Amino acid sequence: MSKDYPEDYDEKTTSLAGQRSLALSNKLSGVLSVSYADPEIRDALRLLDLKNIQNTPDSRRSIRSDLQKDVIECNSSIVQEFGQVAEVDAARQENAPILDELSPLLKDKEDLEKRKQLLVAFNKRFVLPEKDLTVLTSTSEAMNAEFFAVLDRTKRIHADCQVLLGSENQRLGLELMDQSSRQLNNGYQKLHRWIQKEFKALDLENPQISAFIRRSLRTLAERPALFESCLDSFSEARKHVLTDGFYNALTGSSAHGDPTLKPIEFHAHDALRFTGDILAWAHSATVSERESLESLFISEGDEIAKGIRAGRQSEPWSALDGESFDGRKALYSLVNRNMTGVARALRQRIEQAVQGQDDPLTIYKIANLISFYRVTLTTLLDPDSFVVEALSSLEDVALRQFAASQSDQTATIQAELTHTSPELSVPDALEETLTQVKALMKSYESSLVPVESREDTFKPILSQTLTPVLDSCDRLAKDLEAPAADIFLLNCYNPARSTLQSFDFAQWLIDRIDLVVASSTTNLVDYQQAFFLHVSGLHPLLTALTPLTLSDDQDLLQVAHLAPFQPAALLEASQTLDDFLPSALIDALENLKQLNNTRLAGDVTSEAAGRFCTDFEFVETKLTAVDDVLAARRELGESGTDDADHVDQKDSGCQDKVSDQQGDKIGWVPLRSYYPRTSGEIRVLLS
Repeated sequence: MSKDYPEDYDEKTTSLAGQRSLALSNKLSGVLSVSYADPEIRDALRLLDLKNIQNTPDSRRSIRSDLQKDVIECNSSIVQEFGQVAEVDAARQENAPILDELSPLLKDKEDLEKRKQLLVAFNKRFVLPEKDLTVLTSTSEAMNAEFFAVLDRTKRIHADCQVLLGSENQRLGLELMDQSSRQLNNGYQKLHRWIQKEFKALDLENPQISAFIRRSLRTLAERPALFESCLDSFSEARKHVLTDGFYNALTGSSAHGDPTLKPIEFHAHDALRFTGDILAWAHSATVSERESLESLFISEGDEIAKGIRAGRQSEPWSALDGESFDGRKALYSLVNRNMTGVARALRQRIEQAVQGQDDPLTIYKIANLISFYRVTLTTLLDPDSFVVEALSSLEDVALRQFAASQSDQTATIQAELTHTSPELSVPDALEETLTQVKALMKSYESSLVPVESREDTFKPILSQTLTPVLDSCDRLAKDLEAPAADIFLLNCYNPARSTLQSFDFAQWLIDRIDLVVASSTTNLVDYQQAFFLHVSGLHPLLTALTPLTLSDDQDLLQVAHLAPFQPAALLEASQTLDDFLPSALIDALENLKQLNNTRLAGDVTSEAAGRFCTDFEFVETKLTAVDDVLAARRELGESGTDDADHVDQKDSGCQDKVSDQQGDKIGWVPLRSYYPRTSGEIRVLLS
């Protein structure tokens, strides 16, 4: 069933839809044309964002009414606030006279508050509270870290007072500086008394200075006079304790000593051990004393030096003024002062022990022992310390005592050396001296004398001990015949060289001995060579040939005219040589049977035999040359009055006559036929 509409219904409907579409289009165009850079749009959007409005139909419909409500409420609050302002303004107008009267009072109050704050700050900066002042100066208050904190604050106050001296009114600065100076002095006096008390309470047998005492000493160093006073007190106490300890070690009288340890004086009869025990105790005490005090002056040396430098400003008259503090030097000085009493007692006891000795060897060992400890202690103490000086003096005393005792002993030995034994053996006095010298050199070798000065240092000792005895042996040798004199010298000097050769610091005396040994050895070789020449019969032949030049045939022909070269003489010399050769070496060694060194005797004889062979070869060569010259002349027919016939007939006197192959002619005999031995045979027989 269809519904009937008016005829213009469609046109109206179409017109209404067009209008709605146009309005929506206009709105969209307006919205799209809006610029978001516009501050008003941005504020509106930000406000909406703060409202946290949800995009719902209800919120879209009520947004306008909600915004208008907010505007009304905001305007209402503004009106109320303007009302309060009006009330305040009215109250101010009513109270204006009262406020005018209070303004000066308020200003005065503000000034008083500022002055109060300034006074509090001033007192905090420049005035010590009563409690801190008690901690600083009262002896009833314990010494602790709080004391040093208060002392440091007082020093800062004293330094800050100099700022006040730059103001127009200097009276306040002077008064505060004087007050802080008195407080500082009282504080340092308290610290000084406390340190002295602590030093007295220390276990002085093993003084270990605590960290708190070290800090106290570093602080006290700012007052050099008080610091030196503390060190003097400590040194005096240590000196007495160490001296008492030394005497307790000597006598064993300590109540707390080890009963198993014998007192040093128990070995007083043995001067060497007695001296060694005393020096060992002194060395041990010095090392302990140094180690105990080293932490104070070495590890804390810089801090003490800083304190002393600061103290010079407050005590310009101080004895340390102008000197830089050296921790190691201060350590040496304090240990030196502590050991003063020990040094005096040590010197007295050791000097008595040395003077009671008359054995040079024991005295020298004591001197060497003292030298060893002197060098050792020099590394621990200053070279000018009391202990080192005492040891140097004792060393000189011991060496003088040694020189005197050795001089007496040497004089006694020289008095005993009046003659040699028939065997030419080493004198007993020399053997005793060599034994003593060896012991002296072993003792000296273990000393700490530098290598480069060892020879010069020990030279006087050898000059006092061995050299005089060797000189006496030289005098005895001068009274002996050859070869006894040289044998005796070699018997004396060879053992001396053997004793000295192990010690390089005796080289100067070894060189002297070598000269004597070489000279005596040469003399024995010459003696043995002469023995060979005389006993073998070669000496007349060699003596006759030596003056001749033998440079040409005429010189060689003169040999045939010499008496030793006549046939009879040559035959006799040849027979003597043959008799000598079988026992030549045995007979020669018999000459040196008193020489203690058999090897040296063999070497001397061998060298003499070699020289003898050389001499024989010389004679042999000349005889052969003479025979060659004569034979050559006979072949040339030089006879009659010639030298050849002269040798054959007239001058020989005892010529031998032999027949030639025909037996009717007198023949010539060469000189070598009468003296046939060759140098080769001689060398073999004497080898």
